[in-house]
Amino acid sequence: MARTAITVQSLLDPFDNVTAGDMDITFAAGDGTAGNSYAVTGKELLLAYNDGTLAKTITIDSVDDEKNREDDITAYSLAVGDYIAFTGGLTNSKGWRQSGGVINIDVEDSNVLVAVLRLP
Repeated sequence: MARTAITVQSLLDPFDNVTAGDMDITFAAGDGTAGNSYAVTGKELLLAYNDGTLAKTITIDSVDDEKNREDDITAYSLAVGDYIAFTGGLTNSKGWRQSGGVINIDVEDSNVLVAVLRLP
């Protein structure tokens, strides 16, 4: 089953003209069945939020780096109302970036909301 792609949201440049709504962030429900992925260029930040009434988990898949190290973030627990920020997309080196140029994540269910922000 193919993973569900997370739409990457581009942040504004420091001197862009800004009007109401231009800096809003949209969270989407994570896909608790197929998992999610997002394209990585080395400027991405993953945000996740537990919108449920029970603790939920998120897993971020790693790949072997240049020293053959791999270390998934497995079943990271989010209490109700918790937010996390994952900076593994702020690099284009191996470690998190899968061979297809994406980062893969798995959420326990759709109560884990996700957003990916791309820095200018």
